[in-house]
Amino acid sequence: MAKGKATIFFCQDCGYESSKWMGQCPGCGGWTFVEEVIDKSAPAKVRKEAAKAEVVKIADIKTGREERLTTGLKELDRVLGGGIVKGSLVLVGGDPGIGKSTLLLQVCRNLSVQKTDVLYISGEESLQQIKIRAERIGEFGDTLSLLCETNLDTIKEVISRTKPEIVVIDSIQTMYNENITSAPGSVSQVREATGVLMQIAKGLGISIFIEGVVAGPRVLEHMVDTVLYFEGDRHAAYRILRGVKNRFGSTNEIGVFEMCNEGLREVENPSEYMLSGKPEGASGSVVACSMEGTRPILLEIQALVCHSNFGMPRRTAAGTDYNRVNLLMAVLEKRLGLSLSSCDAYVNIAGGIRMNEPAIDLGIVLAIVSSYKDVPIDEKTICFGEVGLSGEVRAVSMTAQRVQEAEKLGFTTCILPEVCKAGLKKNPNINVVGVSNVQDAIRYILSKEK
Repeated sequence: MAKGKATIFFCQDCGYESSKWMGQCPGCGGWTFVEEVIDKSAPAKVRKEAAKAEVVKIADIKTGREERLTTGLKELDRVLGGGIVKGSLVLVGGDPGIGKSTLLLQVCRNLSVQKTDVLYISGEESLQQIKIRAERIGEFGDTLSLLCETNLDTIKEVISRTKPEIVVIDSIQTMYNENITSAPGSVSQVREATGVLMQIAKGLGISIFIEGVVAGPRVLEHMVDTVLYFEGDRHAAYRILRGVKNRFGSTNEIGVFEMCNEGLREVENPSEYMLSGKPEGASGSVVACSMEGTRPILLEIQALVCHSNFGMPRRTAAGTDYNRVNLLMAVLEKRLGLSLSSCDAYVNIAGGIRMNEPAIDLGIVLAIVSSYKDVPIDEKTICFGEVGLSGEVRAVSMTAQRVQEAEKLGFTTCILPEVCKAGLKKNPNINVVGVSNVQDAIRYILSKEK
């Protein structure tokens, strides 16, 4: 080993460090201890750099509006906060096969058509494989360059020499530094690769997209500027792009895409797609409204309640929080006297989308009661509101936007919290019904059926 070098061992799952190999990690109990070489001369280098560092007062720093570059995908621009910020480092995470590479390749296509210099670096596919996948997406401009490489030193040299405006790394798990003995994809290699790319992005003003799996001790999320998570069932058509971290915009926005043969297609009106195929006259189905950032999304909540043949009833929740469903069922049993403790209950949000906003509580409650009593809810009725442990229906934000979206899609009745009704303007096209508790909401639904 070179002079001034030392060896440490750390856990790839939780980051626990040790001076010797321990086998099982004391921190998380895993068996993922790996070796890493550290440079003992680093403190001396740091002291030399610290002597040159200058302190700047915040009043002396001049700022301007950050430069943004549109990607050609409105849904992606919405999640990014308006476009790509110059010199930003963006991580696109998600499960394998969910469509991350397809999304980034479509961004490269749109940018190349705009005559933007783009460098696509792949460590997983050959040039021919990328070309075949690109031909399925569409025509590319002549400003897109490809590089198949996994060595960080080579990648750094190529980027410094060509100076593209946008760089795409596919994927960060395949990149490696020769000075680190651990295998590519380990925590040390990922941390080193991300650190090098961050220096390039900030030093040269190049925007870099990194594709990777968000897992382990969350090394990537802390280092990058923006974290986008691509989620959804890989066997379903819809994909949700969610902003988990964003230094240049809101983290509440989402983008909705549909997987097609030609790649990912933007879904500009998710509510219409989520409600397509909704059954008519069926009990246990109701439409609720959830807010994702500034966008209202209407979704169908389905519930199936039936008597159990076993001592312990089965409860299942797909697309929402399982514990929240159990809580709402306990509220119904306690406040309304419904005998749900002997019933199996299955709650599902149709369309493969996942929503956890408290505003869908009222929709879950009405769907469960509708299925339990076998009473269908009018197809033109929509509801939203948070339900408390006392059975009260609490206020939610952005009520006007939710009602406006419901009216746009042809709904005639909106059940919402009573406290939210006062701030709404009168609208002759939709009947707004305010409820103070779940008893009022259920009483209204049953009276409409009669």
